[in-house]
Amino acid sequence: MKRWIIALGLVSMISLGVALSQAPAVQPSGSKTLAATMNVYVFPNKGQDASQQSMDESECYNWAVQNTGTDPFTLQQQAQQQQQQTQQQMDQAKKAGSGAGASGAVRGAAAGALIGEIASNDPGKGAAYGAAAGVIAGRRRGAAASQQATQQAQAQGQQAQQATGEQVLNFKKAFSVCLEAKDYMVKY
Repeated sequence: MKRWIIALGLVSMISLGVALSQAPAVQPSGSKTLAATMNVYVFPNKGQDASQQSMDESECYNWAVQNTGTDPFTLQQQAQQQQQQTQQQMDQAKKAGSGAGASGAVRGAAAGALIGEIASNDPGKGAAYGAAAGVIAGRRRGAAASQQATQQAQAQGQQAQQATGEQVLNFKKAFSVCLEAKDYMVKY
């Protein structure tokens, strides 16, 4: 009985060793492959080892950059800068409407003083009424302008993100075609 257990254990160990020797190699350092950093999943169909896969991915990366004119890592940096710029534009748009009430008050006071002088010979009273009306009108105009500028900044940011996404997708297609030609299964 002991011999059967030992024999079964040896057979199991040998079959495990054979299975491990046929499995694709994992990066020895535990770091991601070039493809994995771009969320592209690559499996070697012909048993290529990790160093061969790394070389093939590098060649395909360069080929895809040349053929698409796009480098996804540069695009990523540009996308981050675009997001920051969009946020700054939105912040500026919110601040732009903040002084509109005061400028409306000045305009309203001037118009009210003129009307008050003509109507009742009391420019001070007319100026006070005009200033109050000017504040309200100025704030409304400022809020509307601020909202419009914020929406415009958001729309521009979304368009830039969409364009970047399309460029990255085209790059991944080119990268995948190259790797598939080198006998890898590729999904993204």
